[in-house]
Amino acid sequence: MFDFIMTEEQKKLRDEVRAFTNWVPKEMIMDMDAEKIQFPHEYLREAGKRNLLGIRIPKKYGGRGLSWVDNAIVAEEIGVASYSLACLWGVGADLVCDAIVKFGSEELKQEIVVPLLKGEVYAAEGLTEPRGGSDFFGATTRAVKEGEEWVINGQKRFIVGAEGADWFLIYAATNPGASPNKRLSAFMVPRNAKGLETQYIYGLMGVRGGGAGRLSLKNVRVPERFVLNKINGGIDVFKHMMIPERLGTSAMTIGAVRPAVEIATRYTSRRKAFGQPIMNFQAVGFKVADCVALLDMARSIVYTTCLAIDSGNTDPGRIRRMISQSKKVVSEAAWEVINKCMQVVGGIGYTNVYPLERILRDIRLSMIWVGTNEIMQLIIQTEWYKEYQKRYAKENVRDVEKDSPNAHEVEEKVYE
Repeated sequence: MFDFIMTEEQKKLRDEVRAFTNWVPKEMIMDMDAEKIQFPHEYLREAGKRNLLGIRIPKKYGGRGLSWVDNAIVAEEIGVASYSLACLWGVGADLVCDAIVKFGSEELKQEIVVPLLKGEVYAAEGLTEPRGGSDFFGATTRAVKEGEEWVINGQKRFIVGAEGADWFLIYAATNPGASPNKRLSAFMVPRNAKGLETQYIYGLMGVRGGGAGRLSLKNVRVPERFVLNKINGGIDVFKHMMIPERLGTSAMTIGAVRPAVEIATRYTSRRKAFGQPIMNFQAVGFKVADCVALLDMARSIVYTTCLAIDSGNTDPGRIRRMISQSKKVVSEAAWEVINKCMQVVGGIGYTNVYPLERILRDIRLSMIWVGTNEIMQLIIQTEWYKEYQKRYAKENVRDVEKDSPNAHEVEEKVYE
C-alpha cells in the first residue's frame, strides 16, 4: 500500500510481513514451482507462529482483529514471495476462517479456527465442480439427511490446498428444486471423513505447489453441527466469502506482480545499448512508467474498496460492485504489467535466469479464479444499474443532459 497514508502501526505491520516474506526459503519457491513440494506445511506453520494468519479474525480466536485496509497491506506483501503461497495464505485463514467466525457455532470456531490460525491445521474451500465453475448455484453435489447426519455425494475440482487441507468447506444442494437463494448449504467436512478422497492431478501452468486437486465425496457423513449458517442457507455464506476471496486476491495480485516492476527497473537501469542505459530510450522507459502507473491505479482501487467496507455505512450492492471492479481492474493491470516487464528485459526474461516467466505464468490465473473477469463485469453491470436507479437518479445533482443546444427537442429522443 501507499506508505504516505499508513499509520505508524501499519508501517510496522508491513515491515513485520516483509520480514516473514524474506524468511521464505528460495528452495521452497522453486520446489513448489517444480512440484517437488505439493503443499508447503512449513510456510503456514511459520505464518502461524508469527501471528500472520487471520488478520481480520478476532483476537480471541488467534487473529489480529484488524481492518480491511490492514489486511490489504499484509496481502500485498505476502504476495511478493510467491502467488502460490499467497493463495494458500488467503484461502484458509482469510476465507474459511472468516466464514466460520461469521456463520459457525462457537464449538466449530474453537475446533477449527483456533488451531488453523496457529498454523497447526489447514482448511480449503470447495466451490468449483467438473461441470463448471461460473454456474456456482447449479452445483450438482448433493447432501441428504439420514437420521442425525447429512450424507454428501459429489465432486469438486481445482481446490487450492486439497492435498494439505484438514478441513473442507463444501457447498452442496440440500434443496435441489428450489431457487438459488434456498438451494445450497455449506458444510465443514473433515479430511478423515470416510468416503472423502483427494487427487493431486493437475498440470497447472502456474501457481504450482499449492496442493490444487480434485475432491471426491462418496457417501460422506457429517453431523448437522458442521453446517454453517443453517440448512439451505449457503447463499449467505457464499456472498460473504466473495468479499475476502475477491478483494484479498486483488491485494495479493499486486504484491505478486510488483517484483516484476522492480526487476525490470533494475535491469533497464543497468543494461546498455548504443552507448547508454536502455531506460533512456522511450520505447523502454515508457513501458516501465506505464507499469508504475498501473500498479498505483491498482492499489488505489483496492485501498478505496477497503475503506468503503471499513466505513460500515456503504450499501452492500455498492461494495459488491467495488470488489468486482477491484478484482477485474487489478488482475488485468497485473497481466499488462508482467508482459511489459518481460518485453523490456527481452529474451533473457523468457528464460528462468529471472523469475519473470514464473510470475507471468502465475498471474494468468488471476483473471480466471475466484470468479472470471467476465463474471466480474456482469456483477458490475448489474449493481451499477441498480445503484443508479436507487441513488444517483434521485440525488440533487445537475442534469447535464439538458446542457445541449437542442436538448428541448424531445421528439428526437426516441427510446422505443
